Amino acid sequence: MNKFETNHKLLKALSELEKLHPKKIDLGLGRIERVLKKLGNPHNKLPATIHVAGTNGKGSTVAYLRAFSEAQGKKVHVYTSPHLVNFNERIVIASEEISDEYLLNILNRITIINDNQPLSFFEATTAAALLAFSEIKADLCIIEVGLGGRYDATNVITPDYCAITPIDLDHSEFLGNNIAKIAKEKGGIIKGGAPVVVGPQSEITRSVLENEANKNKSQIKFWGTDFKTQRERGRLIFENNSQLMDLPLPALHGDHQVI
Repeated sequence: MNKFETNHKLLKALSELEKLHPKKIDLGLGRIERVLKKLGNPHNKLPATIHVAGTNGKGSTVAYLRAFSEAQGKKVHVYTSPHLVNFNERIVIASEEISDEYLLNILNRITIINDNQPLSFFEATTAAALLAFSEIKADLCIIEVGLGGRYDATNVITPDYCAITPIDLDHSEFLGNNIAKIAKEKGGIIKGGAPVVVGPQSEITRSVLENEANKNKSQIKFWGTDFKTQRERGRLIFENNSQLMDLPLPALHGDHQVI
């Protein structure tokens, strides 16, 4: 099969997955858990995993975490959404975008196992990413939440670390009509005692996230209290209770990138 034929079949496979979308969007993990069980629970076979939630800055946070890790010679799996040009951008395997051939293979396997049962497009592609991550070795896995956190398809994983970027009002039709409800949903990724690092938040949001961390016996570190970052004389200054670091500024533009 040549590259054109593979790409055509891949686009068709992605299009077919969209037809399986439930008529009503109801948040929950039941559908993806059913598929993953039939696949042998690949989400339980991942390398050390960082789960990233929040409203603003998830993408740049994932990009930094990946860059830091790869600079140390690590191979990294990454799952993000949405993509800019090609769907393959969403799934990075051992620091390389997934190939058309491998993606098509995995999507076909999921389609067969799902057997035409209702499954959202994001649930199907999340299952595809998790299956790929379980089959190829890497040192680290970074997974970005799609919507919310607690009932997002990515929340089937058991993370080793969690990161929560600034939370704001978003997707209120699904997550709740006030910041406290939204924070509780996004804080739903906190579990299993995994340490949590939290970006700048309102007092209400901090309180909600701290409560979630306490319930799950997770150590939580807040920007502005436990550590802080700032731009100073063209440098990035990082400070916590035990150290002060003078670092180069991030390559991404904007003062918000130092937070």
